[in-house]
Amino acid sequence: MPELDTHNSEKVRIDKWLWAARFYRTRSLAKDAIDGGKVHCDGARVKVSKEVRLGMTFTIRQGFDEKTVTVKALSEVRGPASTAQALYEETAESIALRQENTANRQAQNLAHPDHRPSKKDRRQIHKFQDSWK
Repeated sequence: MPELDTHNSEKVRIDKWLWAARFYRTRSLAKDAIDGGKVHCDGARVKVSKEVRLGMTFTIRQGFDEKTVTVKALSEVRGPASTAQALYEETAESIALRQENTANRQAQNLAHPDHRPSKKDRRQIHKFQDSWK
């Protein structure tokens, strides 16, 4: 497995780091997320040119999920997922909150059927409704 070019003392742009850490598939998607206000550092929106340093904490919103991560290593090179996961560490509070939100979304989805009623199902529904009239 090739070793990533990780820099321990240098600075890396946030869009490159997010791409290297595999939060986004391309740098342009990372840039769009940053410009859209989906990446925050210490509660404030960041710019694309923001330089990442070790120990910084970022809040990254992806879809329904919001992750709070601490930077553990720097890299400008995108590598395998196992190496990319070593670039950051998600906080325990963030993991717990994401799991809770996922459970809530799944509970809400149980109230809705998985499919549209078939023709037979609709006939049974209409028959049932007509019996109450």
